[in-house]
Amino acid sequence: MTTHIRTCTISDKPAVIALWAAVFQQDKPHNDPTQSFNQKINHADDLFFVAEHKKTLVGTIIAGYDGHRGWIYSLAIDPRYRRKGIGTLLMKKAITILHNKGCLKVNLQITGNNQDLITFYKTLGFTIEDRISMGKNLY
Repeated sequence: MTTHIRTCTISDKPAVIALWAAVFQQDKPHNDPTQSFNQKINHADDLFFVAEHKKTLVGTIIAGYDGHRGWIYSLAIDPRYRRKGIGTLLMKKAITILHNKGCLKVNLQITGNNQDLITFYKTLGFTIEDRISMGKNLY
């Protein structure tokens, strides 16, 4: 299967929002797909990628880098295209770009009950760390 990974553009907005609405649980205001897309695309830091198969958007990934640590967000694969290597391609693209920027460590967060996702990230070399994730809503 030929999949093309490229930087996300504003013209991808409808397809990205549709994918995120189908894949992610939007139970909090900060997870609203439209708001998340707008905030990242307007940040213009070249760390937002999409995967296309035959001109159909089938995956996304957002990376972040603050000069100290890298982060992975919003890895989403259309369920019809899962287990075809697209998630791995997107992860490798994001990690390569982060590494090229000087990033020495990449973090990500997932819910603890998603064993399939834990297994996927372990195949890419990620390990479970003894950390407590904390957050504060600003809305």
